[in-house]
Amino acid sequence: MSKPVKGTERSAAGKGPVVVVAGGGTAGHIEPALALADAVMRLRPDATVIALGTERGLENKLVPARGYDLELIPPVPLPRKPTPELLRLPLKVRDSVRKTREVLDRVGADVVVGFGGYVALPAYLAARGRVPIVVHEANKSAGLANKVGARFAKRVAVAVPGTTLPNAEVVGIPLRRSITALDRAALRAEAREHFGLDPDAPTLLVFGGSQGAQSINAAVSGAAKDLADAGVGVLHAHGPKNTLVVQEFPGKPAYVPVPYLERMDLAYAAADVAICRSGAMTVAEVTSVGLPAVFVPLPIGNGEQASNGRPAVDAGAALMVADADLSPAKVAELVVPLVTDADRVAKMSAAAAGMGHREADETLARIVLEAAGA
Repeated sequence: MSKPVKGTERSAAGKGPVVVVAGGGTAGHIEPALALADAVMRLRPDATVIALGTERGLENKLVPARGYDLELIPPVPLPRKPTPELLRLPLKVRDSVRKTREVLDRVGADVVVGFGGYVALPAYLAARGRVPIVVHEANKSAGLANKVGARFAKRVAVAVPGTTLPNAEVVGIPLRRSITALDRAALRAEAREHFGLDPDAPTLLVFGGSQGAQSINAAVSGAAKDLADAGVGVLHAHGPKNTLVVQEFPGKPAYVPVPYLERMDLAYAAADVAICRSGAMTVAEVTSVGLPAVFVPLPIGNGEQASNGRPAVDAGAALMVADADLSPAKVAELVVPLVTDADRVAKMSAAAAGMGHREADETLARIVLEAAGA
């Protein structure tokens, strides 16, 4: 039997459709699922949204905190591509599918929405032939779970054109309203005060995902003197398991290291330029808020991070640096001149803002409610 983790009264059963979202594991899967959940509840306040997850995922913290119930199922570890390893998982898959099916029956699911990853695959297999399925793929290169789910999904939604999933509809990535409704200019003074940043200095935001990125940490902190000499303030989220020691330069704009950014809306508002990875969620957020970026794609996997960032680069909204090429010298050579060039920053910001899908959450919510017969 799955173990339910309770949220708040917002998720109490109503008389409307029951939507089950499967997006556990990483923030890149969970956040779009929660943004969709919020949009469903705005459109249908009588709906019930329940999330699927596993004991080891970030969803254990994020889902209840946003007010939704979480049902835990056994994880199914997935290879990135179809391999013989997948054939050695039949018992784990069968057990997870059986327990997921029990959850779907017990909650009376009207639709299952999957966002990929090791929670989505058992959800797709459990729902097949029983409950309508909607698949959302954030990356241009779809993962194994979504390739499987798309074969028998009622609707397939994708973030960007050019995926190989059948019958795909381009909707963008569902984002939190605190991001899509963000007015960076109006919030800038408050944001910089919140983080202890110089109110007037051009400001660089540095982050590498929820766990940080050591290569980005080393390159940017190593260029602290160059940044200070150019009058650039820095807000640097280095990751909760990493440490960052940065030399202070009296009289210069502050270099503010933090383990984690709880308020990404304020971080985006405080910044003029970001240097970051190019996961699908990150690219969607920085373009949505109109923040110029220097993308440093994660150098593993099937190259999806470079693919994610390429449209923004081509549109003039971002630059891209390979992880192997990133160094303090590269930051001084490439990033410092960008952050201090107000005209260039303004042009890149306008290009970024023109790319976003700010209504992706409600667009996908309407697709989901249609699939549920609601």
